[in-house]
Amino acid sequence: MLTIVTTYRIGEAAELLGVSVDTVRRWADAGRLDSVRDEHGHRSIAGADLAAFARSLADEPDSSSRRSSARNRMRGIVTAITRDAVMAQVDIQAGPFRVVSLMSREAVDDLGLEVGSVAVAVIKSTTVLVERGDDR
Repeated sequence: MLTIVTTYRIGEAAELLGVSVDTVRRWADAGRLDSVRDEHGHRSIAGADLAAFARSLADEPDSSSRRSSARNRMRGIVTAITRDAVMAQVDIQAGPFRVVSLMSREAVDDLGLEVGSVAVAVIKSTTVLVERGDDR
């Protein structure tokens, strides 16, 4: 069975984390965020590593961030999935916001969601729908 590892370029990681490309480069240079270089010198970050880093950012208090009610579509990275026989919990880090959605396990499986993949949380009233964020 072929295992596909989701990877992100620095610009994609910056967009998902809600920071500048330079910030992601500094984090990588400082060893805070694991990255690898390809044969052309371009950096990439494994999806699972980016998800873990995004979760760690959510745990860090930021006195300059302002909390507000987010609406509509929030693109982010899946940081955790908890499944049981019928239901699943999907955690998404969309910039500075952590979004948690409860949905059927079948929906998670049908969307092919995994830790490190891109997803879009669609907020409508008190309901959060999750769509896969890439073109697969």
